[in-house]
Amino acid sequence: MIGYCTIGVKDMDKAKAYWGELLSELGASVQIDIGRLAMIGTGVDQPMIAVCVPHNEEEPSAGNGNMVAINPGSKEMVDKLHAKALELGGSNEGDPGQRIPDMFYGGYFRDPDGNKAVFFQFG
Repeated sequence: MIGYCTIGVKDMDKAKAYWGELLSELGASVQIDIGRLAMIGTGVDQPMIAVCVPHNEEEPSAGNGNMVAINPGSKEMVDKLHAKALELGGSNEGDPGQRIPDMFYGGYFRDPDGNKAVFFQFG
C-alpha cells in the first residue's frame, strides 16, 4: 500500500551513502536518482525510502512524531541493522528490545540529518 516515504536531507551524497549502505543488508539500492531526490529500495514496484533536498530549498527538518518504520524480517536483523545504523553515523533513540509483550520488537535511531526511524518485527 505504501509506495515510498520521503525524508529531507542536507547532503544528498551523504544521505544516499548512509541509507544505501544501511539498507543494502535487505537487498536495497538506489533505484531512482534525479539529483535532488533519490529513491532507495529493492525495486520500483516495492516500498522505498526517498531522500531529498527540500523543494523549497529551505533547511530540512525532522518532523515531531514522524518516523520511518522498516521491517527487516526478524528480530536478529532488527539488532544487526540498528547497530549498523549507529556505526554509519546515526544516533540511538532506543536500543532494540521487546516494546509490547509478544507483539512488537523494535530498535529506534536517527539518521545523520535527525530523521527518526525504527527497525521492527511483530511478534
